[in-house]
Amino acid sequence: MAHPADRSHTELLLHVAQCYYEHGRTQEDIGRELHLTRWKVGRLLDEAREVGIVQIRIVHPQARRAHLEVALRSEFGLRECIVVPGPDTPGTDGHIAAAAVGYLKANASWITTLAVSWGNTLQHIAAVLPAGWTSGIEVIQANGGVSRSVRPTTAANIATGIAHSGNGRATLLPVPAIVERIETRDALYAEGFVVDVLSGARSADALLFSLGALAPNSVLVESGAVTPAELRELEARGAIGDVLAHYITAAGEIAHPGIDSRTVGLGLDDVRNANCAIAVAAGPDKVPVVRAALHSGLCSVLITDEPTATTVLEQSAAAVGGGLPC
Repeated sequence: MAHPADRSHTELLLHVAQCYYEHGRTQEDIGRELHLTRWKVGRLLDEAREVGIVQIRIVHPQARRAHLEVALRSEFGLRECIVVPGPDTPGTDGHIAAAAVGYLKANASWITTLAVSWGNTLQHIAAVLPAGWTSGIEVIQANGGVSRSVRPTTAANIATGIAHSGNGRATLLPVPAIVERIETRDALYAEGFVVDVLSGARSADALLFSLGALAPNSVLVESGAVTPAELRELEARGAIGDVLAHYITAAGEIAHPGIDSRTVGLGLDDVRNANCAIAVAAGPDKVPVVRAALHSGLCSVLITDEPTATTVLEQSAAAVGGGLPC
């Protein structure tokens, strides 16, 4: 091994960093090899971080981005906000599902009744909730989930899965998310069991839901609840996504009253009046609906990731001519 004086300083920093961070060697061991004190090795590791040779990033899904959480709470009057790092693989939402699980576990003492929607994000949450995360939970389906196509949906599985892992029970709403005729919805709303389920969902301790993007591959479109033609109509009317199958504009208003009059489940006012409305959403395609939900009071708790939070704050700042908080 060449004496450290024979190495360029950058090569020395690189060698020390690789020995310590990649090969797991101790500072004392590295010092013996290079004829350096343990203190000197520590100083070299500090310098390697300072000059950018070593970059340390916390990637655990429960890692928090406090400055963004504070900024979002301040900007939108949120009760609570959880911002975690973005996913290692773009287009996945396992990281925010894990963050949502952490939130549910941390608040299990007061969440005894939980209203839930459905979709890919909720499915991930249900899949990673550990057995025994709470005890005696009552889970209530907050909106219809049966599709008009032959493709099965996961609404019932999500509710029962969350209930099972929490040693509780589920109350289901086995009706379509969006029916074909308004008369059908009126008939369903006249049924006692529908009234009872939605009444229970309205009074639940918390409402857990995801925010849907306006896209051909969205769960509502792929399940058959919304046809491709209806999707084009929604886009033409300024829809940017959905909240519990209610398609909204950037101002948080109903984009298509005709389609909305056929939607079964809690309404937007129910979401705004919920005891605790927990929205879970992340990704570039979700930014417009996240912004709309925040600006129109459609959630009191937001669980998202760093790229989404940063973009939402940048766009909000740009709209008022301000800047992103540091």
